[in-house]
Amino acid sequence: MGRRAVDEKQADPKGLVRESYAIDGITMGECRSIFIDWVLSLPVGVDTPDCLRTLLAHYGMPNPDHPMTRVLTEALTAPETPKRRGGRASRVPSSL
Repeated sequence: MGRRAVDEKQADPKGLVRESYAIDGITMGECRSIFIDWVLSLPVGVDTPDCLRTLLAHYGMPNPDHPMTRVLTEALTAPETPKRRGGRASRVPSSL
């Protein structure tokens, strides 16, 4: 069974991302704040990466330099694995 495509309405139920692209002069910080609101407004069980891809295809492709495009793209990027541990964990062996 294949994955079901997510349309723009399902991907952005409150229109937060759509509205962010309509705001002239919006900053990266404002886009991050809107992004957090968007993520929290998604229904349980929705595939967030699929929604991100849908939104990038619909809004990001025509607006590659918009700060929200960067935020959405960064959200799809896997976080780096930590290179070292700080504090006590870096000094005391984990076998204790």
